[in-house]
Amino acid sequence: MANDGPVMHGYPHLETVRAAITALYRRLSYDTIQTFPTSVAPADVAFCDTDDLHLGAQRVAGEIVRHFRLPDARVIVSFREMTHAANVELAAGPEYFVELNDRFRTHRRDIGAALAHEVTHVYLHRLDLSFPSTAENEILTDTAATYLGAGWLLLDAFREDSVSSQKLGYLTPEEFGYVLAKRSLVFGEDPSVWFTSPQAYTAYTKGLAQARHDEQQPPLTAAGWAGRRRYAHDRRHAHGPQPGVPYTFTPDGGGRLRVSFPCPTCQQRIRVPVKGRVRARCALCRTVLDCDT
Repeated sequence: MANDGPVMHGYPHLETVRAAITALYRRLSYDTIQTFPTSVAPADVAFCDTDDLHLGAQRVAGEIVRHFRLPDARVIVSFREMTHAANVELAAGPEYFVELNDRFRTHRRDIGAALAHEVTHVYLHRLDLSFPSTAENEILTDTAATYLGAGWLLLDAFREDSVSSQKLGYLTPEEFGYVLAKRSLVFGEDPSVWFTSPQAYTAYTKGLAQARHDEQQPPLTAAGWAGRRRYAHDRRHAHGPQPGVPYTFTPDGGGRLRVSFPCPTCQQRIRVPVKGRVRARCALCRTVLDCDT
């Protein structure tokens, strides 16, 4: 939690974020991810100053538990002084104890954001899905929360001006925007209408531009002129991975050239023959891609 401290911007964790999206598709499957077409509704996690603190926190936690379809999980929320925004005790269940920073006693509208991250920890724990390091695992948690419809709350908790700042989660604002945009492109859901923070909206638009950029990389037919020219040059001089580009040329068993590149939806690599116009279907997320190889 950045509280009146510096907020990191940009895309320093982008490769881990992309790996997290791929891991979600591999662990959950396309069919399961398609059961999350609707995000947590703002009204369901609204929290005003007149609400009872503990009853309100339990209600919001229950809404997020229901969103992740964890009916046999009970989240018990308490508050204490701590450095981080929140902490969850990942035991066998069915009860999970979440501690929230005392700051949320007076910043209640952000309780949903903190709980979204912690309940996602519970969800991933039950899936037995994790990354090797603590830092990577936290990025996985933020990515999963956002891609599955609860993490827009974390981005909306981002506020920054000339004298103060607040950010929850481990992704940068732009990375949250990127994952939200990836979700939006899959489900056709526009999260920007829910933002109460102008800075969150700006971060989302930047993340959307980055997500669109993924869809405009060669050998996809949507690639721009400069990318196509670079691709043609690399294809003529194909000899393994090229720096600064997402595609890789390799010969197949018969000596014919193939190109591999990341699926713009789930980031799993797709391998197709180099033979001009082809249509590829990602086996993981079922996205159909028009390519000019």
